[in-house]
Amino acid sequence: MKHSVSILILLALCLNCFGQEDEHMDRKALRDSLSQASNVLAYHPDSLDLRLRKAKWNILLEEWQYAREEYDYVLNRQPDNVAALFYRAFVNEKQHRYKFARLDLEHLLYVVPGNFEATLGLALLNQKDNRHTEAMNMINLLVEQHPANALAYAARAGMEVEQKLYAPAEYDYGKAIELSPDNTDYLLSRADVRLRMKDKKGAREDLDRMVSLGISRASLSAWYAKCK
Repeated sequence: MKHSVSILILLALCLNCFGQEDEHMDRKALRDSLSQASNVLAYHPDSLDLRLRKAKWNILLEEWQYAREEYDYVLNRQPDNVAALFYRAFVNEKQHRYKFARLDLEHLLYVVPGNFEATLGLALLNQKDNRHTEAMNMINLLVEQHPANALAYAARAGMEVEQKLYAPAEYDYGKAIELSPDNTDYLLSRADVRLRMKDKKGAREDLDRMVSLGISRASLSAWYAKCK
C-alpha cells in the first residue's frame, strides 16, 4: 500500500468542506451541476461567490486548470480570500506546482494565524519536499494544539509511515481511531502498519472491524490473505 499522504489528506479536507452529498454524486450529476453554475455565472461574471461555487465543481471533476483560473480571478480581486487561498493551494499541489501551493498556504497563515487546514497542508508539503524535520515539527505542534482532532493524528501517522517509523504510526492511527472509531480509512491504514510490523493478528482485528462497519469482506480479500 503506497501512501500519498498530502494528496489524500487535502482531498479529504476539500470534500469535507464541500459536503458529503457532493462527494457521492456521480460524474453526470457533477457535470450537470457545473453546467448550471456556469450558466448562472455567465449572467453575473463579476460574482466572486459564483466563481467559488463553479470552482468547487471543477475540483470534484478534477478539472484543475479551470478551477485554478477561477481562484486566480477571485484572488486578483480579494487577495486575502481564505477559501480561494486554501483551494488554490490544493489545486496547485494536484498540478505539481508545489512552490505556488506553499506560497498560498503561507499567505493563508498570514491572514488566519494558526489555521488548521493551512498548517496541515504546509506540513504535508514540507514532507513531500523532504523537509522531514520541519514537517514533523509542524505536525507535532498541530497535534498539541488540536488533541481532539483525529485528522491531525492520522496525518502524523502517514508521515511516520513514509519514514518507516511504524511503531509511532500505529500509535497515532490508534489515537485517530479512538477519536473517530467508525473511520474505515484509519482502520485500513493501521492494518497496513501492523502487517509491516508482522502483527497479523492485530491487522486482522482491524479488517474484522471494517467488515462490522459495513465494508464487504470480499473487497478486503487481498488484505485478509496477507494475514494468513
